[in-house]
Amino acid sequence: MQTRTLGRNKLEVSAIGFGCMGLSFGLGQPVDRETGVRLIRDAVDRGVTLFDTAEVYGPFTNEELVGEALAPLRDRVVIATKFGFKIEGGKQAGLDSRPAHIREVADASLKRLRTDRIDLFYQHRVDPDVPIEDVAGAVKDLIAAGKVKHFGLSEAGVQTIRRANAVQAVTALQSEYSLWWREPEKETLAVLEELGVGLVPFSPLGKGYLTGKIDETTTFDSTDFRNVVPRFTAENRKANLAFVEWLKTFADRKKATPAQVALAWLLAQKPWIVPIPGTKRLERLEENLSGASVQLNADELREIDRAAAQIEVHGARYPEHLQKLVGR
Repeated sequence: MQTRTLGRNKLEVSAIGFGCMGLSFGLGQPVDRETGVRLIRDAVDRGVTLFDTAEVYGPFTNEELVGEALAPLRDRVVIATKFGFKIEGGKQAGLDSRPAHIREVADASLKRLRTDRIDLFYQHRVDPDVPIEDVAGAVKDLIAAGKVKHFGLSEAGVQTIRRANAVQAVTALQSEYSLWWREPEKETLAVLEELGVGLVPFSPLGKGYLTGKIDETTTFDSTDFRNVVPRFTAENRKANLAFVEWLKTFADRKKATPAQVALAWLLAQKPWIVPIPGTKRLERLEENLSGASVQLNADELREIDRAAAQIEVHGARYPEHLQKLVGR
């Protein structure tokens, strides 16, 4: 596995990481403990070094799973987790990025992750009630204390990134970015390049749609987040098939899969982009990691861009109440 560097503080990670959320939360029934541990360790064996989790995934169960899986391999990997949500009665209950709460979350996450440091600590969503300078200052103190190594933001707007970075260097921004969602190209990528901040795209395969395995007949488990995503209504899934069919044809020419092309396209955009696809299955893990070996030349990248520009994507990526939490 090739490696890449995130941020000016030079956090070195595998070119493709592992988004662990779906093992425990949000994408149907969670895997059993043994299966999750084995898959995470299989990823390490195949060269993955960046593993992404968050306290709210479960809540808490995903951090516990990641901690158990990686404890024997701790010095070989980079663990990223997140703070910023209030959790009450085992459920997410609004935002909370008060410095005192950030410190509490860090200590609790360290215990669940079975480690003495968090390599990358993201603010999960920007809290409008807490100045970002106070958030960055709290993480700066945790870095000084040795509990955290790097500071990250998730789904933050460019002005927030600038203000946070002025207090504590931001190593990475985690935001959705894929052939299916290219909003970061409007202004975010330029600011990240200017400031020396890496980008860690989640949902790099369009929440699974770019794999070519989903169509209007697909049914999701009742616990699957995609049931409330406008882009995943049966009508919109059918309308969006045109681009996936084109992607399949292109991938066949490259002797690759649509997922591999989608990941290769992301990697070709900037050398400081590190996508974190997730999966519950070993064969999909291996397929995704092979995307790092797919080479796209300049002509092929232009061809993909032309095709993507000609096909309208139907449906919003979030329901309205969640969309309000991004880009602040």
